[in-house]
Amino acid sequence: MNARALSLILVCLALPLWAQGFAGLGQTAKDYALPDPDFRFSFPGDHGPHPDFRIEWWYVTANLTAADGTPYGVQWTLFRNALNPGGAPGDQVWMGHAAVSTPEGHLYSERLARGGTEQSGVTANPFSAHIDEWMMTGPDLSEIAVTAQGHEFRYDLRMSATGPFVPQGKAGHSVKSEAGQASHYYSQPFYEVTGTLELSSGKVEVTGQAWLDREWSSQPLTDTQTGWDWVSLHFEGGDKLMGYRLRDNDGSAYTVGTWIAADGTPTPLENGELMMRPVEETRVAGRDVPTVWDISLPARDMSIRVAAVYPESWMGTRIPYWEGPVTVEGSHPGQGYLEMSGY
Repeated sequence: MNARALSLILVCLALPLWAQGFAGLGQTAKDYALPDPDFRFSFPGDHGPHPDFRIEWWYVTANLTAADGTPYGVQWTLFRNALNPGGAPGDQVWMGHAAVSTPEGHLYSERLARGGTEQSGVTANPFSAHIDEWMMTGPDLSEIAVTAQGHEFRYDLRMSATGPFVPQGKAGHSVKSEAGQASHYYSQPFYEVTGTLELSSGKVEVTGQAWLDREWSSQPLTDTQTGWDWVSLHFEGGDKLMGYRLRDNDGSAYTVGTWIAADGTPTPLENGELMMRPVEETRVAGRDVPTVWDISLPARDMSIRVAAVYPESWMGTRIPYWEGPVTVEGSHPGQGYLEMSGY
């Protein structure tokens, strides 16, 4: 999410995950670092890893279009998870996810690596993140090249930021529950993208928009939160929205987000300001997943319908989830990405 994805990598660990919130993300943070409301980001240092925290990710989603108008979606993610407190390189586990949503289907791949080797890792300055041959590199996170491949796809993308990095929550302290679980969270939602997809049908030149999320925490959910529904949206007028609802097993939800003005100014949203209502479900991978949503934000006179471009964009990874590009219609038309877990 981003809050999102919050670290699917925990599946690598032999833990009693399902009794501790979705994917074990509600387990105790004992002896790990905890998010501090008074902390302020410092770049480029905070583009790099924070091994004293249990969970962390570098997460890119992109809405892309070919010359003939065909829409595509791309995901590139690197997760870090600490096996033990203390931050030792050998106690870090890394997971990579890469995906392409296409008219022919949703293509994805997954990689795993142990820390303390050259197989995976992140450095802040100059920026470099990799797992095996998958790479996200640049002088810093404002100018990056992103590459990945699977059995049925490859992509090479170049991303250039036209706006600032944006803190999520209150100055980057993103609260996930009434009980106060939180993360440090910032985004770069202003990438312009050019590049190439290589698919079974051939090579496709694409352009578009991308969104990066950076997040780290040690206990981002409560032990009763069962999953989330997350959106990152680019509106035609230049404004942007990040929003999500974290579902609880009692049927309630904690719903927050950030309104991002075209100049990058963030306005954090309190629980309940943003309203997200599922409208239509798709049967995918044996689950009924909501792939059409009505989302409203009365404070901005916003009332929109968000619909999956490719409703079967299912990530059949070790902990499965839905993620793919969406269209936005209504008061603020545009495009973006939707991620849903716990279904």
